[in-house]
Amino acid sequence: MNLQMPTKSAQDYKSKSQKMRIMSESWAEQNLYCPCCGHSSLQRFPNNRSVADLYCPQCQEQFELKSKARSVGRIVPDGAYQTMIQRIQSEQNPNFFFLNYWDERFAVRDLMIVPKHFFSPNVIQKRKPLNPAARRAGWVGCNILIANIPEAGKIYLVQNERSLPAREVVEKYRKTAFIAEYKSEIRGWLLDVLNCVEQIPAVCFSLQELYQFEEKLRLLYPYNRHICAKIRQQLQILRDHSLIEFWGKGQYRKRL
Repeated sequence: MNLQMPTKSAQDYKSKSQKMRIMSESWAEQNLYCPCCGHSSLQRFPNNRSVADLYCPQCQEQFELKSKARSVGRIVPDGAYQTMIQRIQSEQNPNFFFLNYWDERFAVRDLMIVPKHFFSPNVIQKRKPLNPAARRAGWVGCNILIANIPEAGKIYLVQNERSLPAREVVEKYRKTAFIAEYKSEIRGWLLDVLNCVEQIPAVCFSLQELYQFEEKLRLLYPYNRHICAKIRQQLQILRDHSLIEFWGKGQYRKRL
């Protein structure tokens, strides 16, 4: 994989943001494979398509590409809040590529994919409406809360300027693909409990340790009066799909 961006593709543009958008999309089309099925290339959608930037001609998965000079960090600004919520709850929601590049030499530093099934309303933050003096007064944007996404949903294709084996990337994607089978509400619970499991430092953990996240989950689901029962339910799903092992007597082991 060539990590140098094609600067000639953006030579007719003046705005730096436009240049980077064109260069990053051109680079992705020339270098990326599909992390979902392993197909050797991705194709760009026509310009001004609001849903996604790239798609796989084999499995038809869609991808949105976000690029920035700094590291991805904990929060990534996105578009209209209501549109984003509708997208992640639809069957056509895209996977997200987050690309970090070296600004001074236009080279890819890091690239990770967050699979579409790791997006739930709890990772989308509603921003304040634009003030009345703004050109789009009242418009409400959103942020993607990267910190709220489980580590299992942050899959690197390039890390510290090193391309990772495509086979490993596709395997990691497929390992959690079952999450997409669940409706938005159940998926949100599953991802939040998975996040809690990952926050326990040890590989082995107990049900009682997970119950310590009860109040945190209650803040996310204030109308649910059976938090502990929902935790057990999600653990069973994670166990059935081999992300954790049940050792008996309330003891578990991570297999992430």
